Amino acid sequence: MSIAGVVALLRGTPKHPIGDDGRMALSDHLRELRARVIKASLALIVGFIVSLFFFEQLFDLVMDPYTEAVKMMDKDSGAASLSSVNGAAGGFMLYLKLCGLAAFIGTSPIWLYQIWAFLMPGLHAHEKRMSRIFVAVAGPLFLVGVVLGYVTLPKGLEILFAFVPDGLTNIVEFSEYLSFLSRTLLVFGIAFEIPVFCILLNRIGVLPGAALGKYRAWIIVGSFVFAAVATPSGDPFTMSIMAIPMVLLFGISEVITRSHDKRKAARREDRIGDPDVPSVI
Repeated sequence: MSIAGVVALLRGTPKHPIGDDGRMALSDHLRELRARVIKASLALIVGFIVSLFFFEQLFDLVMDPYTEAVKMMDKDSGAASLSSVNGAAGGFMLYLKLCGLAAFIGTSPIWLYQIWAFLMPGLHAHEKRMSRIFVAVAGPLFLVGVVLGYVTLPKGLEILFAFVPDGLTNIVEFSEYLSFLSRTLLVFGIAFEIPVFCILLNRIGVLPGAALGKYRAWIIVGSFVFAAVATPSGDPFTMSIMAIPMVLLFGISEVITRSHDKRKAARREDRIGDPDVPSVI
């Protein structure tokens, strides 16, 4: 494939005219999706390769929450011991999992933007400036969620280790611990993106801001239920650290969506009586 062909593949330029309302042909949607997937995949590959050079630092970063949890444990409680990796390919799989997790988190602003950019053709041209705002907010919010999950992980581990009866040792396989850490970080990161995607659904006309206000009480309860189920440790401390920021973000998203709906309604009223606007019978 020529360089021009590769560039065209990455651009995913539509081959059919785009309608005034942003509608695209199905083949153009699929072409756009392919381009976005390739871009996100390339970013993940580059992030993975870069992570390989910092494996030792990443390994120490992963071990810190466990070490802190052991230090916080009561000496009279059940002990916890982190075992080595199992299997001939255990060390190799450790490299893949740890560097893959680092690449996924580190490139989150890129693949989050690709998700948004894939939906952009369905929006009006004057709304495409939202892509800049989305990139400026969604990526950092995901990373903030990951950092919060990392900070609360030692406390969650301490609570879980406290259930080990006296006289027993909780032997944790490292691959299991890494999976536990990965779930915690990703759940926190994704949870912080839910209010952002509420704004996205509002922008494309699916979720009115009034609906968020109508079901505000259920959203608050649902946030705490989601946090209780989604957090791997399941302790009240970790649940609250996730749920409270989610409720605050939902409140901000409600204000933004209601403001957007009011502006859209005002524009619609201004257009009433305009002779250039076709009448609706």
